[in-house]
Amino acid sequence: MNIATIGTGFIVDTFLSALSKVDGAQCVAMYSRKQESARPLAEKYEIGKIYTNLDEMYGDPDVDFVYVASPNSLHYEQAYRALELGKHVICEKPFTSTLQELESLTQLAKQKQLLLFEAITTIHLPNYQLIKENVDKLGPIKFIQCNYSQYSSRYNALLAGETPNIFNPKFSGGALVDINIYNLHFVMNLFGTPESIRYTANKHPNGIDTSGVLVMKYPGFIAECVGCKDTNSMNFALIQGEKGYIHVDGANGCQTVVVHAEGTETTLNQQTTQNSLYYELVAFREIYKSQDFDRCYQLLDYSRSVMDMLVEARKDAGIVFAADQQK
Repeated sequence: MNIATIGTGFIVDTFLSALSKVDGAQCVAMYSRKQESARPLAEKYEIGKIYTNLDEMYGDPDVDFVYVASPNSLHYEQAYRALELGKHVICEKPFTSTLQELESLTQLAKQKQLLLFEAITTIHLPNYQLIKENVDKLGPIKFIQCNYSQYSSRYNALLAGETPNIFNPKFSGGALVDINIYNLHFVMNLFGTPESIRYTANKHPNGIDTSGVLVMKYPGFIAECVGCKDTNSMNFALIQGEKGYIHVDGANGCQTVVVHAEGTETTLNQQTTQNSLYYELVAFREIYKSQDFDRCYQLLDYSRSVMDMLVEARKDAGIVFAADQQK
């Protein structure tokens, strides 16, 4: 499983660190508009090739997979081109800017019988599976709370009058798609698609959301998901039922799971590394190794359901991306 990366940011460093621990997988090439931007990571992880032309990298016969970690608005075109040229794709969240873009990628992947994965950590974590195994102990679910808040290193620049990509509607940024998406996956992979979804956001004058709250209505219960890039907070998830509750240390990493049920408190943890990207890469490697296209396409169907809700929530708050204007 030979991977080439697009991007040189923090997430690529984290990805490469996780990849270095996965047997049977390695990074063989990097793409960056400027060689000097990729060189520190290439040296750190002993990657032999740096490309400044994407099509040349896509044409490299040593590359099996392309990992797309560019600004959100570029995910679609870069993933599409990789698939078009016969490469499997791992695409960072948010998968695409619009539902139509994801449907287009999925159609192309199936047509060419290629693997296409959304790099969302939560659903592949061992501790998340423990939550699934224990949620029935809570009895009828009544309320879910998730809060993932992290003061962005780019927020001060936004306050100073600049427009970093992550806070730019042109680049499909904002708190919902960058950070609250983890909470959305946390809830939907457990309980499916809600009956309704609403999003109330704190918005910058440029129209982007810097923080906000999702409210998801299910039969019999409500899920509330908070995501902030303009403040810090404790990061947690709580699943509350009539017979107990589960407390999770962060919907994005699920570092520990504490089950309060049947008069007892039980702490669960099966994760041996704090780098949560490791577990998704192990899952992708196994699917690639077994050529389990059915499993890959099941995950794509699930990602589509999340994207559908993500776009509905974004539009409910009046957040418009440049990609929304494109056909």
